[in-house]
Amino acid sequence: MEKTHRELVDEAKSRIEEVGIDEVKAMADATLVDLRADADRDQGHLPGALHVSRDVLEAGADQVLPDKDAPVVLYCGGGGRSALAADALQGMGYTNVRSMAGGFRAWKAAGLPTAKE
Repeated sequence: MEKTHRELVDEAKSRIEEVGIDEVKAMADATLVDLRADADRDQGHLPGALHVSRDVLEAGADQVLPDKDAPVVLYCGGGGRSALAADALQGMGYTNVRSMAGGFRAWKAAGLPTAKE
């Protein structure tokens, strides 16, 4: 049976941990990973976040996230791609990966700090 993108995201969200923006703010030891395209990241991102485009995450995960037990928070624009990515990383053995609910749009809408590089 074919599934829609929304169904795939919902299934991924049932297998991963989502954290809200307030929890992300409190996670000083977590590596933040921005999964958005270059053009989106150029408009702003969470301060200190690594940029790893969603389309290359799995191929480069070992290089940018070598410790599979370290805390990682993934985010995208709205939370769908990051949920799918968190699910994939868990399948690769990452034990402490989360997806930020609402993505960058929720962070920005809350008036939280952003950076441009």
